[in-house]
Amino acid sequence: MTKIQMTTPLVEMDGDEMTRVLWQMIKDKLILPYVDLKTEYYDLGLLSRNATKDQITVDAANAAVKYGVAVKCATITPNRQRMIEYPELTEQWKSPNGTIRSIMDGTVFRTPILIDSIKPVVKNWTMPITVARHAYGDVYKAVDMKTDEPGEAVLTFKGESGKETVLSVQKVNGPAIFQGQHNKSASIRSFAKACFQYAIDRKQDLWFSTKDTISKVYDSEFRAIFEEEFENFKDKFEELGITYFYTLIDDAVARVIRSEGGFIWALKNYDGDVMSDMISTAFGSLAMMTSVLVTPDGKFEYEAAHGTVTKHYYRYLKGEQTSTNPMATIFAWSGALRKRGELDGLADLISFADRLEAACFATLNAGIMTKDLAALADEGVCKKQAASEEFLDEIASRI
Repeated sequence: MTKIQMTTPLVEMDGDEMTRVLWQMIKDKLILPYVDLKTEYYDLGLLSRNATKDQITVDAANAAVKYGVAVKCATITPNRQRMIEYPELTEQWKSPNGTIRSIMDGTVFRTPILIDSIKPVVKNWTMPITVARHAYGDVYKAVDMKTDEPGEAVLTFKGESGKETVLSVQKVNGPAIFQGQHNKSASIRSFAKACFQYAIDRKQDLWFSTKDTISKVYDSEFRAIFEEEFENFKDKFEELGITYFYTLIDDAVARVIRSEGGFIWALKNYDGDVMSDMISTAFGSLAMMTSVLVTPDGKFEYEAAHGTVTKHYYRYLKGEQTSTNPMATIFAWSGALRKRGELDGLADLISFADRLEAACFATLNAGIMTKDLAALADEGVCKKQAASEEFLDEIASRI
């Protein structure tokens, strides 16, 4: 069989633990038999990042900017426990996702993958809810400190002009903790533009929510920039019959729960992190959540929304079978291949991405599922609970 040809490489970012194992299986079983795969490969496994002092993460992000489409495996962000597990580590390296998002200056859009046999916990949700998460700043670039005596914390800004602005944070009469966070107007503006353009591309309403009643400068700046940028997209929204509106985040939560779904919910960095996990779980499983980083100038990085599935990996190392759900990782590959095909005008590559996703749905609809989905599916739907590799073989047989 003649393989489907590519003209421009994808940027391939390999990862850690069980998702790294599945990554190779997906390539071997579902992609390489059909596509003459061209990638610029970067190993973002934890030990590779450590060996390069995390330079490889920076290089991968810059390559994604250069080529326009990237696909990324889940990676470990090390904490104290990981330093014990991996004694070779020289420090607790930053989140690769955070580094990539900062360099690409993109917005993360996360959407659940729905199947008929798994009903959302919120019974009135009939359509997916996409969370648009700002991917820069706030608590993820915060600095903090702990003090052990009475005193005063002040926030000082020293302008290049020489002007200084000083703000009292708080006077305390004993031990305390403090945190300083920031964001950049340019990044917020990029976030707004990406959200409005994505809503137009998807022909869906866009909601945006913060807490500007409490955060009267910080959150209010987000709201003001969104309103300014909307003026550039307003006519197109009206033409498509879609809407944009702002509401407080607590009101938005109530609206989301009462809704039918089918819209995009834009949120600040931490809010988006938490709410995307909540929505994915309420729809079924974090392993059934797509994630794509989109920049205002049309660059894309696809990944699964979940982590490296550590518990399954240690069972795998013992030679035990695992039933790890690969759906989100498969859809990261299919999304990247489809986008590469769209940008390069390769109809065969687009068609293959569609067939790959259709084969996944056909497998699930036939009642063949990994353990996590079998536990969530309607009674009597699961005909066969499959191990990881077996599940991939079933998909391969349906492409």
